[in-house]
Amino acid sequence: MRLKEKTENAVCKADRRPGRRYFGVDGERMGMKRVKEFIKRETVLTAAFLLAALSMVFVSPDRAYGGYVDYQTIALLFCLMAVMAGFQKLGIFSYIGRELLGRVRTGRQAAAVLVGLCFFSSMVITNDVALITFVPFALTVLRMAGLSGLILPVVALQTIAANLGSMLTPIGNPQNLYLYGKSGLGAGAFIRLMLPYCALSLGLLGLSFLFVDNGRVRKERAGQEAEGKICRGKAGMYLVLFASCAAAVARLLPWQAVLIAVILALLVADRSVFLAVDYSLLLTFVGFFVFIGNMGRLPAFKEFLDGILFGREALTAVAASQVISNVPAALLLSGFTDRWESLIVGANLGGLGTLIASMASLISYKSIARHYPERKGRYLAMFTAANLVFLAVLLAFHRWMQGPGAGA
Repeated sequence: MRLKEKTENAVCKADRRPGRRYFGVDGERMGMKRVKEFIKRETVLTAAFLLAALSMVFVSPDRAYGGYVDYQTIALLFCLMAVMAGFQKLGIFSYIGRELLGRVRTGRQAAAVLVGLCFFSSMVITNDVALITFVPFALTVLRMAGLSGLILPVVALQTIAANLGSMLTPIGNPQNLYLYGKSGLGAGAFIRLMLPYCALSLGLLGLSFLFVDNGRVRKERAGQEAEGKICRGKAGMYLVLFASCAAAVARLLPWQAVLIAVILALLVADRSVFLAVDYSLLLTFVGFFVFIGNMGRLPAFKEFLDGILFGREALTAVAASQVISNVPAALLLSGFTDRWESLIVGANLGGLGTLIASMASLISYKSIARHYPERKGRYLAMFTAANLVFLAVLLAFHRWMQGPGAGA
């Protein structure tokens, strides 16, 4: 009897050990918590794969699936993200910003430089990279310059500037790169299409500085010394790789050759950059490609979406972007229209509005929420109000550009 009791007690104690709980109820809770955290962190990616899985119910996997994915877009996105991560790691963008800010004297001048950096750099380095680089930089500089009161309006304008500046070029943001390749437009035609909207956006940003407090900059504290020397060898390598990427986007070089060159260069010179690439964005594209491909094979759905889109491509893209953000909106709608110019305009203007209209906007919000949690509500209100004003003006301008009776 005593031996039996000891055995039962030992079993009970084993059941109470942490290792046992991990695989029991507590383990299930921990697993569910991790799943919820992943969904919260990668909401768009999760939605893309859920939609792809749902579409597979209606269209069983077959050989046609292999043709859904735009491999050129995926490859060039990877190359551009890797090259920009390399530049950022070297501190080149921050160095340029420090040099420019060393010449300012007033709050408005500082705001103009910080916002201008996002507007113009996003045309080349993408809106995401511009915000990842220059929003934390702005927080530091404004605090050191004694201009902490400008942090919220400047960061809000930086975010708007990055989203609007990036719309000028095919490489400014992910949806542009995709739609540029899908539409068959030349680089010159693409830039001419978006130039009027970009020019008006720059004018609106200029007017916005009138509402920025014009305090004096503390010159003795505002200037920042370079954190270290930039490695010229790596800078030269990334410059060549970026030129190659731009040539591939302009269809002057085969994208396959550029992809191989980027991968080999990173393997030899800077493997850590592989970890800085946003693979979730690439997988999001794949998920939406599968969903779009499958739904395009369903006649009823195709006719339904065609009816909604026809003549209203830009407005539909703007409206969809407010809910699912402009990159998924561009991917989704591209499978059901050939009015590429209206869709390109709509997907870019759709980055304005709600916080999730452009996923890049979350970069700024998270930065404010982390450093100034007590101000995040005020920032969100300021950001949304400014976005709606810019969106209303640009939509009215688009309507005027289209002429009376034209589709949207």
